[in-house]
Amino acid sequence: MQPSVLQQTQQASKIAPIRWCLYARKSSEQDERQALSIEQQIKEMELLADHWGIKITEIRKESHSSKESGTRPIYNRLIKDIQLGYFNGIVTWAPDRLSRNAGDLGILVDLMDQGKLIEIRTHGQTFRNSPNEKFLLMILGSQAKLENDNRGVNVIRGLHNKAANGWRPGVAPVGYLNNGMGEEKIVVDPDRSPVIIEMFEKVAKQAYTGRDIKRWLDEIDFESKHGNRLGLSHIYRT
Repeated sequence: MQPSVLQQTQQASKIAPIRWCLYARKSSEQDERQALSIEQQIKEMELLADHWGIKITEIRKESHSSKESGTRPIYNRLIKDIQLGYFNGIVTWAPDRLSRNAGDLGILVDLMDQGKLIEIRTHGQTFRNSPNEKFLLMILGSQAKLENDNRGVNVIRGLHNKAANGWRPGVAPVGYLNNGMGEEKIVVDPDRSPVIIEMFEKVAKQAYTGRDIKRWLDEIDFESKHGNRLGLSHIYRT
């Protein structure tokens, strides 16, 4: 009688040591601002690896969103290396560092089914090629995807409500400010609005081109509320 895939994986893990890769990821998107920084993730997981008595072969890190499958170059390289046998274990801070979409989640489970990925360790859970642990991994990955989807729906709903109340949705354009009160109403920027008015007058009355406006704004050291010079494309949009 042939041993099951689970038995084969368990036997392989006893024979050959697991080659661990530490993967850390964070994107600059709004929904990940509360996540640990990449360096914090690495530091925490290295401490846990010492506690577990495992040796991390390599550390890979990237700043990229995981909302869409197949779009992270470092992660894609890691998956390829697991398929080629360079690694068979992953250390990461949490399951959502690896996957927040169905495509990447399915690849991880497939690698476990094939016996190429023996174990995933996070700060709170361990996932091996067992039905219950793979099911938990899929649940946590699906929960992260659900949070992404719901957040997108809520953002769109909020923008629609703001527009329905007569207020411009999104960030205020140059010359205006979000006052941060109530429903984030937009008010005139007292410091920059006179320059914006003069900019339009120069175009209307003196036939200034976009490049003329750019040159003039740079001469008077005009900056946005974030302290940046206005680019030519920004001037044309305005």
